[in-house]
Amino acid sequence: MSWYFYILRCADNSFYCGITNNLKERLDEHNNGKGAKYTKTRLPVKLIYFEEFPDKSSACKREIEVKGWRRGKKDKLVDRFTRVGSE
Repeated sequence: MSWYFYILRCADNSFYCGITNNLKERLDEHNNGKGAKYTKTRLPVKLIYFEEFPDKSSACKREIEVKGWRRGKKDKLVDRFTRVGSE
């Protein structure tokens, strides 16, 4: 089973980082107010980035890494992903 590290853009333009083994289900949970406490007050949220990993541990390590970055570095990561996805 694959695991995913993901970034959401919240309605207030902030980012939320998380991990899951089911992107669609987790996004639905966030948008239905059943996700993280942080996103409950910042709805709706939009999936703007994800990476696939072979196991939960790898996804968790990536989440910790990216959460430690400043906003500008996260913006660059998301921008590269968005450009590649739209080509």
